[in-house]
Formats: sequence, C-alpha cells, structure tokens
Amino acid sequence: MTNTALITGSTSGIGKAFADKLAQEKIDLILVSRDAAKLDNQSKELTCKYGIQVSVIAIDLEKPNAANKVFEAVRELGLSIQLLINNAGFNEYGSFLKTNLEKEKEMISLHVIYTTEMMKLFLPDMVNNGYGRILNLGSTGSIIPCPNDAVYAATKAYILHVSKGINAELKGTGVSITTLCPGSTKTEFAVKAGMENTLLFKFFVMTPEAVAKIGYKALVKGKTSVITGVYNQLMVLSSKIIPPIIIHSITKKMLSSE
Repeated sequence: MTNTALITGSTSGIGKAFADKLAQEKIDLILVSRDAAKLDNQSKELTCKYGIQVSVIAIDLEKPNAANKVFEAVRELGLSIQLLINNAGFNEYGSFLKTNLEKEKEMISLHVIYTTEMMKLFLPDMVNNGYGRILNLGSTGSIIPCPNDAVYAATKAYILHVSKGINAELKGTGVSITTLCPGSTKTEFAVKAGMENTLLFKFFVMTPEAVAKIGYKALVKGKTSVITGVYNQLMVLSSKIIPPIIIHSITKKMLSSE
C-alpha cells in the first residue's frame, strides 16, 4: 500500500520543502493551503516531476471548524492518511504591549486548537490501522521562553508538550507523534512577521530543505522530538544550564529589531 501524507501550509517554506521531500520518496500527497492557484501549480509540478498522486484542499485554516472541513474533504477524496504534517502557522511578533490581540488569538487558534483537532480527528483511523506518523511543527521557542515573542513561543510550547503526552499514550499502537523544533529558517515566515532584521535571523539560519530532511528522518523513525541543527541544539542545552535571567536577556536581544 502506498503511503499518503497530508501537509498543511504546503506552498512555501518548510511545508513546501516537506512536500518536495515526500514526493521524492514516492509518497502520495494531500496538500492544504489557502491559495488555490499556488496549490494547483504545486500539484501539477510534483505530479509531473515524481509521478505521484497529488490532491489539494484549498482552505483558510485560521477560520473556525477548519480541521473538520479538512477531515471531511479527505473522506470525500476516499483516501486514508498514514502521515500527517501539521506545518501551517504564523507569528505575531513584538513586545506584548504592542502586538495585535486579534492576531494573537488567531495564532493561538491555529497553533493550539487546530493542531489538537487534527490529531483528534485523524488519530483514531491510524490506531485502528496499526500504523501512523504525525509531525507537529514546534520551535526552539517550544523549549525556551521568548521575550518579544512570548505568545508565539507559548503556543509552540503547547505543541511540544501535548505531542509528547499523546505520544506516550500511543506506545504500542504503531502510531507516533514527532515534534520538529527548528530555529531560524530561511523562509517568508520572518518577513511576514516583521522580524527579518533581528539577530536571530542574521546568524545560523537553516534552509527549509535541511529542516525538512531532519524532520522527515525523525518522523519515519517515530522520534518524540528533534531540534534541528547543532547551533540550535547547543542553544537549547545552554538554556537548561545558564540561569533563566541570563537566558531571557540573551533571547530578548536576539529577538530585538532595534
């Protein structure tokens, strides 16, 4: 049986890199994004290049009931999902006193509620079939609190902890959940968030292809979590050794655009 993977936020950045990587592995795809035209072009390109089956679902995942709509769309396609990559996300960056509350609420909804709903909907079939892999996109912010990016990091901390907890429940079922924790990555993410001029995105920036390669390997192996890159691994390790007041000061400087 050919595996089928569903990837959200597939038309750019890490999501696009995952789509390319899985297509190279001859895995059929269901691509989910809000831009129907980009999805159509991506589908045609991957089908032509790799000879796989590619289906698309054009939907704004920030809207209410989005997860249920995706689930129903998959059912209508008559497909079964073995790999689920919850990649879609965005960042409302800046001082908490100045950030937009409505955007933060949308971010919480997408990262926290939507991700939880997707697992709730797709896990039962995976468990019944005795096999499944889910990858949820976390961040180094899942582990290190981030001044000037506090709400974003908190949503990613939720993703890491809920994924670890559910993964422990799934032991012995043939199903696992992996949290991918990248640091700064060369995508449109930083530009859209207005944080491309921060120190964080000046040094040790990884390519989305490198991040996706690490994530895919961890996903297939059923690893609980993976931090991408030696620099990010050292940074996270340091955060567990260095006093929090110093870590917070360093993080605040790294995330300052001034």
